[in-house]
Amino acid sequence: MSRLVVSLLVPAILLAHALLSGCGRAGSPTVADAYTLSRQFAGSGASLPDAYYQAVIAAFKQVAPEVTVSYDAIGSAAGKKEFAERLTDFAGTDSAVTDTDAITPGTFVRLPTVAAPVTIAYTLAGVDGLRLRPDTIAGIFQRDIRHWRDPRIVADNPGVPLPDLEITVVRRADGSGTTDNFTRYLVAAAPSWRLSSGDSIDWPADTQAGERNTGVARLIQRRSGSVGYLDLRDAMQAGLATAAVRNRDGRFVKPTIEAATMALAAARVHGDMTYDVLDAPGVGAYPITALSYLLVRTSYGDVAMAELAKRFLTYLLTDGQAIADDVSFAPLPEVLRLQALAQLDKIRG
Repeated sequence: MSRLVVSLLVPAILLAHALLSGCGRAGSPTVADAYTLSRQFAGSGASLPDAYYQAVIAAFKQVAPEVTVSYDAIGSAAGKKEFAERLTDFAGTDSAVTDTDAITPGTFVRLPTVAAPVTIAYTLAGVDGLRLRPDTIAGIFQRDIRHWRDPRIVADNPGVPLPDLEITVVRRADGSGTTDNFTRYLVAAAPSWRLSSGDSIDWPADTQAGERNTGVARLIQRRSGSVGYLDLRDAMQAGLATAAVRNRDGRFVKPTIEAATMALAAARVHGDMTYDVLDAPGVGAYPITALSYLLVRTSYGDVAMAELAKRFLTYLLTDGQAIADDVSFAPLPEVLRLQALAQLDKIRG
């Protein structure tokens, strides 16, 4: 069956009544009667924020039971592609929109939604407190460092009994905003990083590839000595150990929601709602913190659909922010949340 979202047809008189009644909840767009249209609002994209989006969708269903909102975690690159082809109403991405995404400028709004640490997760028996500098991480993932007793890892972990094991590197197989954030962090923080950055890059041939963050987690679990990058939620769900990463202030910081929140507080917002958060300053800031976005259309060609979109997005940026910590994500700082809410005025029918 096609993934193209099919809007249910309604009589013109019912549509007019839905748009004119305006009896919604206080402070929300005038869409209470639009719920009765039983519309669908479907999206796809980044796997990193999937647990958060699913939790928000479930909570929104309680206040708007006639509306069906869905989200398919297929990766940032695939989500942007489906959005560009108009197969979905919105897209989730942890990376920027570029010319290669074929999404026409001015036809979409970018909304920051939630943030999460990108962890360096590993399987090493007896090693729970691994510490890594940015250049050590770069050396591991570009295969300059191939053994857990390499002098550079030993130097980061004095007194830690590192195993006599070869390193198995695990990375994403699909186009991924997690990959984009991880590699852009290395470009910013590790002078020795020689590979590029982006949703997909040319990894060394002897690395292992997993689909989505959950696939990366499974590969790390299977083999002792494995290491990979993935979001905190999926690392925790898989029971994986995660490394403390040295930040710009010279402190080794574990990936936690509190440390991600500190990174967000120090970051800078641009006019297009992009947000510099990687390698953020701050003693307690976790340096590989990724901010997720939703791409939504400026015009849906349907007033009721546009109002439905505004209602769901308003919920996500208000009540939905309180859900973030429950599923291991960092909510938006208040200034950024209010800026995101203001962007909803650009969505038209």
